[in-house]
Amino acid sequence: MTVVVAYAPTPEGEAALRAGIEEAQRRGEDLFVLNAPAGTALAERTHASPQQLERVRQQLAGTAVPARVEQRSGQGDTAEVVVEALHELGASAVVVGHRRRTPVGKLLMGSAAQRIILDAPCPVITVKPAPHE
Repeated sequence: MTVVVAYAPTPEGEAALRAGIEEAQRRGEDLFVLNAPAGTALAERTHASPQQLERVRQQLAGTAVPARVEQRSGQGDTAEVVVEALHELGASAVVVGHRRRTPVGKLLMGSAAQRIILDAPCPVITVKPAPHE
C-alpha cells in the first residue's frame, strides 16, 4: 500500500510532507509525494520548481521510506488530480496540509484540501504548519 502526500512548496505542504514521512514509516508503506498545481504558471503558489522537487527527493533519500516524487501540473483541478492518484495507487491514506481560512474565504474560494477530504476513497490526515512557519 501507499501513503500519498498532496505537496506544495508552502508551510502547509512542508507540514504534510513531514507527517507523510512519519505515517509511511509507521505503516511500513511506500510514500508517493504528488505536486498537482491546477495551472501551468510557474508563479502559481502551489507549483513546485524542479529545485524544490529535488530538495524533497533529497529529504526523502535520508529516510528509510521507499518514496516517489511526481508533479502533475496543468492536468486539472488540484483536488481532482489528487483523488485520481489515490484511486490509481490504491492509497491507504492521504496527507494534506491545511491553512486556516475564514468562513467567507471558504465560501468564495473553496479549498482543495476540503474537496480532497470529502472525495478521497481512503482516510485523510490533515495537518497544519507550526505557528512559526
